[in-house]
Formats: sequence, structure tokens, C-alpha cells
Amino acid sequence: MSPEDAITSGHGLSYKKAGVDIDTGAALVRAIKPLAESTSRAGATGTLGGFGGLFDLRAAGYRDPILVAGTDGVGTKLMLAIASGRHQEVGVDLVAMCVNDVIVQGARPLFFLDYYATGRLELETGRSILAGIARGCREAGCALIGGETAEMPGLYAVGDYDLAGFCVGAAERDDLLTGAGIEPGDLVLGLASTGLHSNGFSLVRRIVADQGLDIDGPAPFAPETSLGEALLVPTRIYVESCLAALAAGGVKAFAHITGGGLIENLPRMLPDEVAIELEPLTWPIPEVFSWLLQAGRLSVPETLRTFNCGIGMALVTAPERAEALSRLLVEAGESVHIIGRIVERPAGGPGLLPDPKEILWPG
Repeated sequence: MSPEDAITSGHGLSYKKAGVDIDTGAALVRAIKPLAESTSRAGATGTLGGFGGLFDLRAAGYRDPILVAGTDGVGTKLMLAIASGRHQEVGVDLVAMCVNDVIVQGARPLFFLDYYATGRLELETGRSILAGIARGCREAGCALIGGETAEMPGLYAVGDYDLAGFCVGAAERDDLLTGAGIEPGDLVLGLASTGLHSNGFSLVRRIVADQGLDIDGPAPFAPETSLGEALLVPTRIYVESCLAALAAGGVKAFAHITGGGLIENLPRMLPDEVAIELEPLTWPIPEVFSWLLQAGRLSVPETLRTFNCGIGMALVTAPERAEALSRLLVEAGESVHIIGRIVERPAGGPGLLPDPKEILWPG
């Protein structure tokens, strides 16, 4: 057959033969639409499938808004999701990592967009991921107004995918949290995590491999469940409880405990003249962290600067507001613990005390 005959007869190459199936992509968009509609909120306009997502700040009730934007991914936790075939959880993770950063500034997350890239688009996997993203958006009260699905054979192996998320929130100009009012004597309240959340998984995967564990076998720290299920518990979304605390008054700063663990993230909310004196590790620490410390022969400082160690979000408040805020947060579903106190920081001194080498792991 001549090249001309191949062209006229349709027997030549096609985008689908090259590895990209436009029909499957269109089917996924159709499957996503009801999921996106389930996240609708005041200010979200238009429908999924346009070239850009629209949001009306005036319709959302803002007078003098400052926009707060955040972007993040899920990291190598995705490799465990792929290996175990559990995809919805990482969709929740994607939203959580972004919206929890936005709420730290005192802003309410308004809308979210996702980027989903894969070697070959598989409809059920994509639908599961997007169902998790929609679930996370509903929990955070933000609208899923758009996104991008990219099928890239040759760049990703078949079955592999990557996720990124983009969240925009807003706060009235006078309500932004800056930490400027933090002073010695204030208390640091910690909100419990649901486990590993979405950080440190390159180290987690290394420990799992070194131990020769099967992702579908029982978790050594939770034998009633599989290792994959135990490690893939989604990142907790703290938006609604933190918004309730902000509305009640008395919150001076938030810190989202992500990459860098407690050691790196707690000082990020502080002005230069103060530090946090961390309490002994007496709050309930999920068993997964003790298992990782022992199985990986990790030092306590390495554990504290890699993982959240049971605290996913922290806030600073004056002592006279601590009890009322704790009660409100518990009513909103959080487990709350006093994890530290604000003290004066010597010039050039660290933002977290004591020295991590002096911190003892419980038990």
C-alpha cells in the first residue's frame, strides 16, 4: 500500500496507535462532571470542560479579599497506591495538602484544580482518583472547577501516574494570620493526625522494602489491616475545624505539619523573637511512627524532622483562650493536645527547644 493509499484508507498511524486515547479522555471528563458538580459552592460559576475555571469573589461574600494560593502533590505515596490498587485515598491527599496550607494563612479555600498525568489513561483508575479529589473538596468546602488530564506514553510507564493540585482561597485583608501577635506565655495546641499523611514516603518505602514486607499482607503495627491500607490512610483535612476556631477568635497562627515534620514546620509560624518549647512526646503517637523508628533504626531527630509524629496541624493561642478553643475543636471532631509553649528566643537561637537530640521517644 502506498503512503497516499494509507492516508486515504485510514491504515496509517493515529494518535490512539501512538498511545493516546482521546475517546477515553472524553469519557473520563463525562464521568468527572457529576463529581465536580457535587463540590459546587457560592461563587463557583460555569461548568467543567471549558478552557478556564471561573469564580466570583463577590458572590462568595468578600468585601476586600486577599487571595491565598497553594500547590502541592502527593509524592511517592502514589507508588503504594499504584501497587495496592487503592487510588481514591490519594485523591483526598492531594486536596488536603493544598487546602491545609491555605487555611494556615487564615484563608478559606474557594476552588481547586487538579493535574493528572499518566502513561495510559485507565477509566476506572481515573474515576477513582477524581472521586477522591471531589470527596476532599467537599470536606474542605471548596469547588472543583477544572483540571487537566494528560496521557503521556513514553514519559510514564503503563499504570504509573502523577498528581498535582492547585488551590486558591481568600481572606478579608484584616483577617490574614501573620503570627505577629505571638508572645511568650502563649500555648501551642496540636491537632492529631490520621497517620503518615503524605510525607516521608520515600523513607517509608525503603523501610518496607528492607523488611521484605508485602503491601497486601498484614501491617506489622496494625495486623488487623493490610499494610497498604494502613499506610494509605488519607491526610486529614482541617479546614472546617480551623475556620470554626478562627471565627471564635484567639488563634494567632497555624502550622501545617508536612515535609520537615515537627522540627521544621512548627517554627515557620513564629516571629523571630520567640521560640517554641516543645512538651515531652506525651500525646498519643500512632503506632506506625514507632514501628518506622524501630524497623528503620531511625534516630529520634530524624523521625521528628521527617514525619508529623501524630500532630497534623498546630496553632498558637493565649492561655486564657486555650480551653475554649480546645473545646470547640473537639466538638468539630479534632483530638487536641497542648504540645508546647512560647518562650523568648535568644538572638540567633533556634525556633524550637529543646535540642532535638535531647528529645526522648516515649516507651
